[in-house]
Amino acid sequence: MRVVELPEILAAIDADEITAAIEEGFRRYSSGQAEAMAVGHLSFDDPPGDCHAKGAWLRGDDVFVCKLTTGFYRNDLVGLPTSNGFSAVASAKTGEILAILHDLGQLTDLRTALAGAIAARLIARADTRVLGVVGSGTQAALQAKWIAKALGIETVLVWARDPAKAAAIGEAVPLAELAARADLIVTTTPSREALITAEMARPGMRIVAVGCDTPGKSEIAPEVMAQARIVVDSRSQCIDHGDTANAVAAGLIDGNGLIELGELIAAPIAFAAEEIVVADLTGVAVQDVQIAKAVWAKLAA
Repeated sequence: MRVVELPEILAAIDADEITAAIEEGFRRYSSGQAEAMAVGHLSFDDPPGDCHAKGAWLRGDDVFVCKLTTGFYRNDLVGLPTSNGFSAVASAKTGEILAILHDLGQLTDLRTALAGAIAARLIARADTRVLGVVGSGTQAALQAKWIAKALGIETVLVWARDPAKAAAIGEAVPLAELAARADLIVTTTPSREALITAEMARPGMRIVAVGCDTPGKSEIAPEVMAQARIVVDSRSQCIDHGDTANAVAAGLIDGNGLIELGELIAAPIAFAAEEIVVADLTGVAVQDVQIAKAVWAKLAA
């Protein structure tokens, strides 16, 4: 077994190649060509944090991947990264552990950001020029970077509880102003209260929601979800937790009509300009498989 540390992992990353691999992973997941473990969650209150365990195998592949990642959101106050973790790459023929990719959570951060960019490209209106970012952490900065690249964004508005941190990513603005001005919004927080409220909803609003990835979190009000066409990375997962699950629990939607991201990649939809569209991304293990496979293929060559 080989233990690979972060510098070697980063040197093996090709973002364009990984983006294509993640798209293929979503397509294969939605067409029934993937086997994914039930997601494991641990939540911590003081200090606030969470731990996720995910694993999957794409049928026919020679390897499968199991990933453990953590997020402790006040770590920056003590000089530590907010994310950590590793991925185990194992043989699908013998079960042998081939490698531990000790990525400190950075593969998870990147695959989440690239999935956000994929979803943004598929739901954004053609005239999208202003991106609104809710949050100011690692994922906020990455989403701003990759969505801006995918859509040719001209202006990035940012709301965060700390305006100085927001200003490090884009133009710091109040949340209501961001919701009114942004052509597309990406939410990246661990909030347990809805931030995008019913009062902020307007025709043509497009949202990529990536922060609500464990039970108990909430970024988009159920009333907004009830007005929207909803794209999910996984039907079963998003009905279990995430902003879609919160709307289901509130009795405002029933889970029918959800569009899986893999289906949308395979057959893009021309959403009407006035439609509210939300992409609810809770993070699917096929993303971890595809990014780890791409890195391991280069390292093992």
